[in-house]
Amino acid sequence: MSPMTMPKPSEQAKTAFQKLVPPDPNVTTRPMFGNLAGFVNGNMFCGLFGEDLFVRVSDEDQAKVRKQGGRPFEVMPGRAMTGYVMVPAGWQKKPDATRAWIVTALSWSRALPAKDKAAKKAAPKKGAPARRPR
Repeated sequence: MSPMTMPKPSEQAKTAFQKLVPPDPNVTTRPMFGNLAGFVNGNMFCGLFGEDLFVRVSDEDQAKVRKQGGRPFEVMPGRAMTGYVMVPAGWQKKPDATRAWIVTALSWSRALPAKDKAAKKAAPKKGAPARRPR
């Protein structure tokens, strides 16, 4: 089995993405999938996947994005990430419409429970042997 290669965004896509992410003290951007993603309270709400842009929105909003030409967000072909959808191609040429979806994604994700970094680090990895007390 060959290793999966992730698409990489262009500098133009990264710049366009950074301009669209709202300036909010609770929002951070960092690498994800070898690309760039926006996070709020530890939850990913939008990001780049190569030249494409994805957002995390409600099921109802996902249907609206798909009606506009969006598609499921699949890091691995055939395995869509639940809760995420790719916005239609050409997002860089429609900054107002794209910004609206990013703001919707931020609002939706802000309402989710915050990720607890300490609990994630403390949880044993799947398949790892349990640690026994000494």
